[in-house]
Amino acid sequence: MPTFDELLVDIGEFGSYQKRVFLLTCVPGILFSFVFVGIVFLGDTPAHWCRSPAVDEIREKCGWTWEEERNFTVPQLNGAEGSFSQCEQYDIHWNSTDLSCGKPLSQSTNYSTDGIHLTPCKNGWNFDTSRTTIVSEYDLVCEHAWKVDLTQAFLNVGLLIGAVVIGYGADRFGRKLCILISVFGLGVSGVAMAFSPNYIMLLLFRTIQGVFGKGAWMASFVLVTEIVGSSHRRVVSIVAQIFFTFGVVILPGIAYLIPSWKALQLTITLPTFILLIYFWLIPESPRWLLNRQKIKEALKIAADIAKHNGRSLPEKYREMKLLEPNPEDLSNPSFLDLFRTSQMRKQTFILMYAWFTSAVVYQGLIMRLGIVGGNLYLGFFISGIVELPAAFIILLTIDRVGRRLPFATANIVAGVACLITALIPEDINWLKTTLAVIGRLGITMAYEIVYLVNSELYPTSLRNLGVSACSSLSDVGGILAPFLLYRLASVWLELPLILYGVIALLCGGLVMLLPETNGIDLPETVQDVETLGRGHKVQVKRNKSKTRDSCI
Repeated sequence: MPTFDELLVDIGEFGSYQKRVFLLTCVPGILFSFVFVGIVFLGDTPAHWCRSPAVDEIREKCGWTWEEERNFTVPQLNGAEGSFSQCEQYDIHWNSTDLSCGKPLSQSTNYSTDGIHLTPCKNGWNFDTSRTTIVSEYDLVCEHAWKVDLTQAFLNVGLLIGAVVIGYGADRFGRKLCILISVFGLGVSGVAMAFSPNYIMLLLFRTIQGVFGKGAWMASFVLVTEIVGSSHRRVVSIVAQIFFTFGVVILPGIAYLIPSWKALQLTITLPTFILLIYFWLIPESPRWLLNRQKIKEALKIAADIAKHNGRSLPEKYREMKLLEPNPEDLSNPSFLDLFRTSQMRKQTFILMYAWFTSAVVYQGLIMRLGIVGGNLYLGFFISGIVELPAAFIILLTIDRVGRRLPFATANIVAGVACLITALIPEDINWLKTTLAVIGRLGITMAYEIVYLVNSELYPTSLRNLGVSACSSLSDVGGILAPFLLYRLASVWLELPLILYGVIALLCGGLVMLLPETNGIDLPETVQDVETLGRGHKVQVKRNKSKTRDSCI
């Protein structure tokens, strides 16, 4: 029986049919980027100060603006004009009849401005009303500020769960079904998050968002890599990730135009439901159907691909005998299958470490670098633009020199850049910033290449599970990244960069132990993986060539 890669040669490896499906399956990447980085705007901390019911009465009585209330009643930090305390208030009786509307503190007979004791906020906070966020909604400031970071940690927990659960489901029940279920779940949880009655429910819906967001993104990514020929996989793999970056780039513009966090959440969530029309627009993976011995369904989709590509399905496939399913071939995928053989075990451990390293270094550099100060929206936009050159560098090199060398080089460049940046004096800031940007480009390249390499190193029956399980380590890295950054920086500001440099250099060495997959058909069985791991890629091709000849 021929492989699907051989069938693609006859019906078109990247024709109009695949291009249409490719564009459709890239859209979830944009929506996933909104979920992944949206907390930057949803969880932004507005200007705030302690609320006092007595001061509220004075404001109404005197007709103060919010700015006048702050100027008259909020302590200044270290006496600095225009800099106000956000977590402490004057310990004073504001309902005193001696207070005037002009300068209320100066009329007090019991206190002087310099001698007034301060006390932590007792009645919540007043927030700048020009924008609302989850911070102002649930009072996540001062001693509760850590809860904002916890929402992102819970998202990563959801991503971790989704990687395993949805990954397993896509290999057992199909890519298309899991995409549709994930899209629906992502939309429902996103809408529910906008109407969360309390912080605990917000965390719950945030976790569910992570589960289905990861499922939609990863199942779509695997589907598109499975319906194109090997010579086009690197293009669709890298371009698919550019859609994620595109989401990062356009998000600040959307957030700038929508000042309410609930309206913003609904704006970036509701389009998700439109993707339910994919039930009629995208196919199940024919490669997965063949692997599950559902030959009739696979050939029907193959004929449709050939028709839209201006070809016809050759008679040798139409007349092919439909084999009865072999129970051994239909065994359900198991997480333990990723470790059963020596080659599978080796590459699983290396890929897991590569995902973990990419997440820790990538998120760590974003949090530390602060590419642009001041305007949050402009700074975030520029930080997204910085990622685009990485994709084009990969497209120019990955077919010429293979996957393994650029993968290793990207990690090594990131590691060296981090180590050198840590040793440069603070007064040479331009050089530190330049090297940090180079490190960001390097780890972005590594992050994008690992997607491609991971999908090429597992057989069809375990591909979605393999990608999901290995990428789940990036979610673990995402959970740990802020804690590693801030804990180490409290010891020495540059210590996080030393950690990033060491783990990235180690990753660069380890990925050289992976087999090269450039120009190789996707492995169909575990035996193909073992053969490839022993360096016999020519033999793999020869065996497939014999299969092709035997079918003719």
